[in-house]
Amino acid sequence: MNDLCLRLADDADLATLVRLRDDAARWMLAQGIIGQWQPGQLDEDHFRKIMAHGEVWLAEADGRVAGAWELWWEDEDAWGPQPPVAGYVHRLMVDRSSAKPGTGRWLLRAAERRVAAAGRAFVRLDCLAGNARLNAYYLAAGYRVVGHKAGKPQPGGAPKSFTLLEKTCGPTAGG
Repeated sequence: MNDLCLRLADDADLATLVRLRDDAARWMLAQGIIGQWQPGQLDEDHFRKIMAHGEVWLAEADGRVAGAWELWWEDEDAWGPQPPVAGYVHRLMVDRSSAKPGTGRWLLRAAERRVAAAGRAFVRLDCLAGNARLNAYYLAAGYRVVGHKAGKPQPGGAPKSFTLLEKTCGPTAGG
């Protein structure tokens, strides 16, 4: 994946982020993964708010966006009040029309390195409890289940139940 370049997203990327999220939602639906993401749920304002309080990262190859993720420095809706020991990865998205196999795992490792670089000890994420495929993906990436959250508020939708996952990170996390 040496051909991927990372950069922070900015306002010029808002439409691309919405398209990437909607395309990922359509892919999930086509795979029979229902109840997680729906096209049209998140708009430019969502990503603008995340950029104001956290980070949105883009990965590009040959001038095309291959994927993105959100990095939050707190997530009280899922994890409750916490000391500043973790980074929270949200909306890991891959452009399946152009990204190479393994791009999702590469993005996740990049997020882990970013969290470690910020001096945080843990990378945390949550995953729809009923999405066995995605839960298995994160377990295979070295995350462990540390809890469950019922009724977590959702942008653009009804509250849902999630599996809470965590991975210890450090200067060499993600290899």
